[in-house]
Amino acid sequence: MAVPSFSQLMLPVLRFAATGQKRMAEAEIAIADELGLSATDRDEMLPSGRERLLHNRISWAKTYLTKAGLLNIPTRGQFTISKSGKQLLRTKPSEITVTTLKNYPPFIDYCNRNYSQDTQETSVPTTTQDHVTGTPEERMEAAHKELQTELRSEILHQIAEKNPTFFEQLIVDLMVAMGYGGNHEDAARRIGGTGDGGVDGVINEDRLGIDRIYVQAKRYAPHVSVGRPEIQAFVGSLVGHRATKGVFVTTSSFSMPALEYVEHLPQRVILINGEMLADLMIEHNVGVRTSRTIEIKRVDQDFFNLE
Repeated sequence: MAVPSFSQLMLPVLRFAATGQKRMAEAEIAIADELGLSATDRDEMLPSGRERLLHNRISWAKTYLTKAGLLNIPTRGQFTISKSGKQLLRTKPSEITVTTLKNYPPFIDYCNRNYSQDTQETSVPTTTQDHVTGTPEERMEAAHKELQTELRSEILHQIAEKNPTFFEQLIVDLMVAMGYGGNHEDAARRIGGTGDGGVDGVINEDRLGIDRIYVQAKRYAPHVSVGRPEIQAFVGSLVGHRATKGVFVTTSSFSMPALEYVEHLPQRVILINGEMLADLMIEHNVGVRTSRTIEIKRVDQDFFNLE
């Protein structure tokens, strides 16, 4: 089975805490065993790749239970069930949800402190509704992914609205930002000038020009994919120049025959579709700028353990 949501993990965490003073590492193993999670499920990472999903969700389940007063933290890194937690387990609940936690004043106070400070609201916010699927980190990453998807779409729309010369310069800017071509002057001398709505040229792979990469770029409508014939023609130009490396960039996509064709070539040909082009522009800050930065901080455990 997949890793349950953190709200679904609250009851297993509370039951485990009832067996004595525990550590997070113990809880992860015991709960994973109880739920029959596979090794793949146990090792699944958050989209950021910085933390295991199971650890993150159990941590937040423990945090919510603690804020409701159902768990106690007797010492750093350990937790155990509280008197209120024992009373709740005696009722033999089938689950513990956010609605359950709303029955405990400490949880209401926690929510109001964190979410209602600016608005002076007194009710628990909608972000703490029943059966919350994702932890705060997961919801934040999902929101970031949604923003990235919208940004990617807007970048491709802007490219489609510009003229071929702008597209040529865009490829120059991107290749230089990625470390190719030496500088804008060198790259600009080697790219552009076909007048067919795309870019054809050669750019240095390194600053010394020891090796070269042949580049072709085509602006296609989103519903028009680049087919195998176009890739074959590009490969033919590589053979004619005795080149071994090429990059084909499009604002749309590549057909399956085109993708399969490049897998068996003696030359190294990289296909960059519109989505990848936009992602590279975002990664290397070409045509985009930072609108807002949110800094997430955590407690520095080393600071609090100097003694």
